[in-house]
Amino acid sequence: MQLLPATNHKILQLAYVVNDVREAAARWTRTFGIGPFFLLERPRVTNPLYRGKPGDVSFSAALAQAGDVHVELIEQHCDSPSCYRDLIPKGREGFHHVAVIVEDYEKDVARYEALGCPVAASGEFGPLRFCYVDASATMACMVEVLEDLPFIHNYFARVREAAENWDGTDPLRDAADLTA
Repeated sequence: MQLLPATNHKILQLAYVVNDVREAAARWTRTFGIGPFFLLERPRVTNPLYRGKPGDVSFSAALAQAGDVHVELIEQHCDSPSCYRDLIPKGREGFHHVAVIVEDYEKDVARYEALGCPVAASGEFGPLRFCYVDASATMACMVEVLEDLPFIHNYFARVREAAENWDGTDPLRDAADLTA
């Protein structure tokens, strides 16, 4: 069976595992001039699975927009096995994943699995289903697959809007501001 490529999946996010999310956000702002970053402090993921088994990971993330690219910085707070530690060992920093929004979540996850990219982690964030497929053997990274819902489009749009109107003040903000 020949697998056809995904239909025009635009990579919309680059994500990095970091040791200290606040310090890393400040570094990105200082180095690249991007911001503001929105901090998700230990967000609640429902139905978390790691490699098909229940597995909860404590983490925080900072999100910002840099032109057409959404940047996510992730700090894992615990020693639990995770898709983050699968690629980036504790104490190290590095590129972790790209993210795509897909129209048919089940179909696209199955397509990745058929390509040899198993689901490393999955869960729900608000109404959104998401998973990380492990494409590290062929692509040297994970792929975060996001369900195509207005929730995620609105979330990314608010980060973009904040960046477009940013005057350099208040470079690290509470992500709750994005859903207010």
